[in-house]
Amino acid sequence: MTPTADPAALLGGYWQGEHLADPPGYLDRVRAASPVLYDPGVGFALLTGHPEVSAALKSPHVRTGKYEGDAAFHTTASYALMSPMMLFHDGASHTRLRSLAQRAFTPRVLEESREFITGLTDELLDGAVRRATENGGEVDAVATLAVPLPVTVIVQMLGLSGTDADRFKLWAGSVADLLGGLNVTPERWAQVEADAAAMRAYFRTLADDLRAHPQPGLLSALAAAEDEGGRLSGDELLANAVLLLVAGHETTSNLISGSLHALHEWPEQRAWLAGDPQGRAANAVEELLRFLAPVQSTGRFTTAPLTLGGVELPAGLHLSVSLTGANRDPRVYENPHTLDLARENARTHLAFAAGAHYCLGASLARMEASVFLTRFLGRFPEYGVPEQSLTYLPNFTLRALRELHLRL
Repeated sequence: MTPTADPAALLGGYWQGEHLADPPGYLDRVRAASPVLYDPGVGFALLTGHPEVSAALKSPHVRTGKYEGDAAFHTTASYALMSPMMLFHDGASHTRLRSLAQRAFTPRVLEESREFITGLTDELLDGAVRRATENGGEVDAVATLAVPLPVTVIVQMLGLSGTDADRFKLWAGSVADLLGGLNVTPERWAQVEADAAAMRAYFRTLADDLRAHPQPGLLSALAAAEDEGGRLSGDELLANAVLLLVAGHETTSNLISGSLHALHEWPEQRAWLAGDPQGRAANAVEELLRFLAPVQSTGRFTTAPLTLGGVELPAGLHLSVSLTGANRDPRVYENPHTLDLARENARTHLAFAAGAHYCLGASLARMEASVFLTRFLGRFPEYGVPEQSLTYLPNFTLRALRELHLRL
């Protein structure tokens, strides 16, 4: 540990959101102090090193813990919605929930979705051109491209109604605040609670309809599974339907918008990718995932005393596991703050986490981003980004641009 490092101050700054203005810079300071920064007086450890993060995510002595909060929180619609999610389960319970959802992401299903994703991308690009023509040559890539593509794809895969897409996006924002919102006002929490109740009512009605009248899509299959020996409770079905809906588009939206901004900031990398987008997109997406880390961090708890990176951690300790920090670790990545789309070890990133909770939709996200960049750069290899003040969602978990204006 460096002599000038103050673990308590660094960790305290994390909970105050100090890292959100410049995540890589803040996490570099933490990692320089220790890749596993722990101060008993603060009561949690922050992991920023790649090998340490990987080890923690794969350790049998580290668990996700439960979505708890205080006793009063247990009476809320938000708790009822979130606590049954597979995200907060381990062991046999997690395996059971995950195995049922896995059927939506098999290689066959994904490959069958490629044509739909390609056609949808082209439609959205056509629409972006029209929108830019109507608005002086500029278009908001977040609202016009980055959000509609993945939300439409996951809605189709789940078998939901596309007419409710706008409602789903608003609900996704509420789930994002539940997962890691910073300084959320009482008024906003009241809206989040109302949205949680609305989500539960919507999906409960939908589940009843699907059991009575099965339809194509994963949710119909999950609803049927609930009746086959009680493998899914009603609350589990509702919670994990919401999780699949939100996780299936929120992070991919952030990856797409972040990629467009990053490629503008690194024009030589954009030119390299535009030179052969179809042949180079796969590795480019891996490097963009490493560089951007659309999911910034994840939470874990130790279930037994554990030594990580030479630091002894007690049982029952909360771990804030920084995927952004791991992906910028100079011990693993040469010039980690440089975007290098041809980076040979880009795929070793931890943007999708690792271990039992490795992202269920990782292959879908890769496909969507690869198809999008191939089609987008094929049409707009020299797109512009006018000078603008970029703002991000104030969230510990997600790194999301609110808007990104482009000139096509």
